[in-house]
Amino acid sequence: MAANYWESSQRKFWTFSKRDLTDLRRAQEVENSQLYSQYPLPDRRLTNIYFQMQLTKLAKRMSTRQQAVATAQVYIRRFYTRREIRTTNPYLVLSTAFYLACKMEECPQHIRIVVGEARQFWPDAVSSEVSKLGECEFHLISEMNSQLIIHHPYRTLTELQTLFSLTSEEISLAWSIINDHYLTDLPLLYPPHIIAITAVFLAVVLKPTTQTTKAQSHNLQAALQVAINTPSGTSGGALTGQNKVQKLLNWIAEGSVAIEALVDCTQELISLYEVWESYNEKVCKEQVMRFVKGRGLDK
Repeated sequence: MAANYWESSQRKFWTFSKRDLTDLRRAQEVENSQLYSQYPLPDRRLTNIYFQMQLTKLAKRMSTRQQAVATAQVYIRRFYTRREIRTTNPYLVLSTAFYLACKMEECPQHIRIVVGEARQFWPDAVSSEVSKLGECEFHLISEMNSQLIIHHPYRTLTELQTLFSLTSEEISLAWSIINDHYLTDLPLLYPPHIIAITAVFLAVVLKPTTQTTKAQSHNLQAALQVAINTPSGTSGGALTGQNKVQKLLNWIAEGSVAIEALVDCTQELISLYEVWESYNEKVCKEQVMRFVKGRGLDK
């Protein structure tokens, strides 16, 4: 078990470049071109939102903490870099990832209870046979090469809360942004501390809302660069308002954090929120169930 991210399998084997991910997915599409034509799916982020909502329902029913849910989401992202979703039963994969994540995050759930609760939510997609989940667990672990330790941004967020005297509102918003980043490719692209810094930046500087995200996305890089290059003019005292913003921006500029990484993460998140406006649960469910039923993956 790696004690920190820099020595972890997450960094060595499960952090990709955007080109790497694109190549992996293009190879999947070429190999499964007939399935892509026969069973079209919505934007990947919309299906991610759908499955995250299903996972959240299961987790709430079983009173499971957020970190286990986050770990399950990363397992699902990793698994589908190796396997085409249309060749699997994603409801079974979701349930299995949840079961495995609970074990890894030391809040284990009995396999029969997980299967029973999954059947309550998705009776047409999940078998009552416990062995199906056990078999899927084997495949999940195998595809991830038994590399199951996940480092999350939550720990860094806690450290930044103290450093920048974040208010309860800011920490709550940053926490929600971190939760949302699991709906994107960001967990496969950047270290957890970059995600945490991005979440704090959004919570403190931009405070994204449905009314402002579109305008911010067009001017983000210029605004960030200008803000960092602007002299502080602050001299201690309580970190409130503009003082807190400037301390954060100065800290980013003076540190070893790549501005390009923060800009990219922020743009990915803002893009997610824009796409989210077109989310339709009924459409996502119908299109997923179409290939699950059509290919007999629910058996």
